[in-house]
Amino acid sequence: MPSALPDGEPVPGDGALPASALAGAADRPLGFYLHVPYCATRCGYCDFNTYTATELRGTGGVLASRDNYADTVIDEIRLARKVLGDDPREVRTVFVGGGTPTLLAASDLVRMLGAIRDEFGLAADAEVTTEANPESVDPAYLTALREGGFNRVSFGMQSARQHVLKVLDRTHTPGRPERCVAEARAAGFDHVNLDLIYGTPGESDEDWRASLGAALGAGPDHVSAYALIVEEGTQLARRIRRGEVPMTDDDVHADRYLIADEVMSAAGFDWYEVSNWATSRAARCLHNELYWRGADWWGAGPGAHSHVGGVRWWNVKHPGAYAAALAGGRSPGAGRELLSDEDRRVERILLELRLKEGIPLALLREAGLAAAVRALAEGLLRQGAYDEGRAALTLQGRLLADAVVRDLVD
Repeated sequence: MPSALPDGEPVPGDGALPASALAGAADRPLGFYLHVPYCATRCGYCDFNTYTATELRGTGGVLASRDNYADTVIDEIRLARKVLGDDPREVRTVFVGGGTPTLLAASDLVRMLGAIRDEFGLAADAEVTTEANPESVDPAYLTALREGGFNRVSFGMQSARQHVLKVLDRTHTPGRPERCVAEARAAGFDHVNLDLIYGTPGESDEDWRASLGAALGAGPDHVSAYALIVEEGTQLARRIRRGEVPMTDDDVHADRYLIADEVMSAAGFDWYEVSNWATSRAARCLHNELYWRGADWWGAGPGAHSHVGGVRWWNVKHPGAYAAALAGGRSPGAGRELLSDEDRRVERILLELRLKEGIPLALLREAGLAAAVRALAEGLLRQGAYDEGRAALTLQGRLLADAVVRDLVD
């Protein structure tokens, strides 16, 4: 089941933000994340805030229906316009995620994008992405998205091996994601991403190389590769606990990551974030870079998180409760926190160190600077970047990124 929301102070009924959050807003990029919480089936490893039709039956009535979901999200987009007041910014990025956004009609996704354009305006070079399940789109659907203003699409491939997909409870067949890339290209999408997962129980090095080869052979300009994380409460965690499938260890994850970097680098893909590779700067996911660089974004949808000017808040999780709040003229926010200067410093280190450019050494305190010297000596930070006043990870440092971060934030 979906993970729990964090604790926080109450969100005002009208969603109002403190004046400090809007100070200097014009100098920061603004993005929108639109969460679509529906899935045809629940994958065994997933703990995202998503729901199947069976899970929603009898728990929200018509308010939880995907048939009128786009209208509900549009209500929150209009609320965002009221909350942000005379904020002059056009939206730089839009990312529709889930769940499976493409379970909605293409016209619904286009209408939600249209509401953002109407309320805020889109930057001339705005990046507009949707995630898609390979089995939930066809050429006509992709053409409708492209004509409606979407210019980037991300397909969940995960693996090219049937037995690996079966462990993950993925419903698409091998080969379908690769065909989706061709269909997206034919529809006019310049930027296409494939998501991969490594470290699934039963996956071999050969399986992983085959998945990488199939993904790169399809011709995307961006690939994301994530280590499988077994979350408590998921079907996969229960299967591992019962001994039905083995748990993959950290050494295997490290080996698979090294294979990924080797194969993708040889194919002309450059890493720019620990789990992301692109063929060019233009092919990078600008929306995710907003997150990693602590910019502003409004997350619309049940369970979606937002951040504006050091204020972070999150919506109620259930689609029925989310829709009921907006229908009643209230913010769907469940809680929020005001980040202190120290909170923001720590988060910059946590997030920006994952980027190829790294972080300014000026962000570090005395203990963190000493840790950086040790990490440099251990080959975890790049000497050239350090000489220029930055802490940036080497390949070995990427394998140990979490440990490096823990040392640097002291």
